[in-house]
Amino acid sequence: MIDATEHLLRLADDWRPRAIDLGRAGERYFTFAAGVGLDASVVEVVDAHPRLKAKLGEYYYSWVTAGTFTRSYLLHPPRLEVEVDGECVAGVTAVVQNATPYTYFGEHPLQFGEGASLDSGDLAGVVLRRARPTDLPTVAWRALSRRVRVGDHGQVQPFSGVPSLVVRSLDERPLPLQVDGDYIGTAAEVAFTVAPRALEVVA
Repeated sequence: MIDATEHLLRLADDWRPRAIDLGRAGERYFTFAAGVGLDASVVEVVDAHPRLKAKLGEYYYSWVTAGTFTRSYLLHPPRLEVEVDGECVAGVTAVVQNATPYTYFGEHPLQFGEGASLDSGDLAGVVLRRARPTDLPTVAWRALSRRVRVGDHGQVQPFSGVPSLVVRSLDERPLPLQVDGDYIGTAAEVAFTVAPRALEVVA
């Protein structure tokens, strides 16, 4: 097994940086994914309890997701609109990805949007149209499944291959926003774009 020091020394012997795209949510850059709505609300709660996050990991995320969905999204969720590829889609949550997968549940990848990669020059994602008791479990099951796609869910609108999109509030409530798992506050409107080859990495 190669340790970290040996790996770094091998990289130094064969130094070939790779330029990758970054996503942008307003003025904030992100590498992999951003979210507006439910997942951002979950990240806000989880980030406020770092010890539980470290101890319980993905199970704490699951518990917080169920509680946040029930308290804040089941009855009167924040309403948003995603303007993408010339179409406006109303919903309660939007996920925007600069790469896949969206995240991991332990070692298992969670798939939401499909098609974007770190050098594709575009974004992908999904919009959850509503928040009913049957929606969250069935979307979560699809995200974990290797056989079915989140984008085929009846209440999910997928998008891919887009250079930009805008998410805005439909009910004057500011929308929670997270990028790469960091809660960064709320906004009435967020423009998402791609910054091509904005970061050099060594892998």
